[in-house]
Amino acid sequence: MQHKWWIFVPVGIGAFMGAIGTSVVNIVLPIVSRDFGVSVSTIEWVITVYLLIVSGLLLSFGRLGDLYGHKVIYLIGLAIVVFSVPLCGFAQNVPMLIAARALQAIGAAMIFSNAPAILTMNFPATQRGQVLGLQSMMVYLGLTVGPSLGGWLTTQFSWRSVFFINLPLGLLALWLGTRWIPRDRPASTRESFDVIGAGTFIVALMLFLLALNQGHAWGWTSPTILTMFVAAMILGALFVYIERHVASPMLDLTLFRQRLFSAATVSAIANYICIYSILFLMPFYLIQARGFSAAHAGMLLTAQPLVMAISAPIAGTLSDRIGSRLLATVGMTVLAFGTLLLSRLNAASSFNDVALALALAGLGTGLFTSPNNSALMGAAPRHQQGVAASVLATARNGGMVLGVGLAGALFSTVQTQFGGTIFDGISVGLLAAACVSLGGAITSAVRE
Repeated sequence: MQHKWWIFVPVGIGAFMGAIGTSVVNIVLPIVSRDFGVSVSTIEWVITVYLLIVSGLLLSFGRLGDLYGHKVIYLIGLAIVVFSVPLCGFAQNVPMLIAARALQAIGAAMIFSNAPAILTMNFPATQRGQVLGLQSMMVYLGLTVGPSLGGWLTTQFSWRSVFFINLPLGLLALWLGTRWIPRDRPASTRESFDVIGAGTFIVALMLFLLALNQGHAWGWTSPTILTMFVAAMILGALFVYIERHVASPMLDLTLFRQRLFSAATVSAIANYICIYSILFLMPFYLIQARGFSAAHAGMLLTAQPLVMAISAPIAGTLSDRIGSRLLATVGMTVLAFGTLLLSRLNAASSFNDVALALALAGLGTGLFTSPNNSALMGAAPRHQQGVAASVLATARNGGMVLGVGLAGALFSTVQTQFGGTIFDGISVGLLAAACVSLGGAITSAVRE
């Protein structure tokens, strides 16, 4: 296609926006917590509500993209994100900030569930790993720029300024996307949208993730948590029943009969549990435990995504030639080792110790992500690219919620119930993340 690389530009900007929007929020969370006078468990909702809503809506918007066109859903999502930017920046309290992030999550779900489909449908299979690797590179560039830029803006102005970074980027992506992304034509036989299945899935997943995320705060055996787990299991079983019997299912469950597709999905969940545990815990290590400034901490945290940005497109291009299994397995193993090194950091650890461990975690993620994404998207038929992209994005965001929940639970529990120091809480959380990453290496190794 003559203009295929122009198609990548607005999609790449959207990927950059999503990453920078997440990374700047992570770096300012301790500052926002202090300014509003709220606890870690409260400010955690700024991340959690975003991830819960995104995770719940991804499959629905991916399916809508397959039915009515990926371009229109993608551009509407960009417009919602742009509209939510000033609402986040001018929030006067934590509930207002959480509500603005919830709105932003709706737009983000529309973007994340359709971007990979747009790329895989407009690039040949021989370039799928390459273009998805470049998309991953844009994500990691956002993660690289976000912490240092967010820390600098917070130091020079206030934490509110970091939310406005995505305003010009979003407007540019909207203009370029309208101009260059081709309007895809859905299948001639129009299928209906599975409203009942979509609603059941959204409620089941959000209840399950919320229970996992807040179990440590509300009590794992409390009536509320137990009720949410039971309701999620019942609704999950009902969702499977609906999808197996409805004429036009939202999620074609036969996709998971392919070992490549299912193994890639499980590996992606493990990868993001580990990565988001690191992203959540390391600002607290650097700012609260070590006393670094937000700017200094942000600069140090760029080591991980910078290495990811360099390695991801190389791994994606290489996967087009040798496949995904070896690269994904090695990547998850390296990530586990880097996370293990992070778990051993203490009050005396040097700048180089922190940077090396973060760089190893970034190398492992860069080696894993692009080959794994390419394998998952390639395992799905063309008319289900939106659903496949949504499964991938759901695995990512579900892993993020689980990562924050796991890290937050262990971080708080070690200090409050076992009398550990902040270093102990961070160490235990990162050690658990390293174990999850090793599990992801195993599932990567057994794929076809």
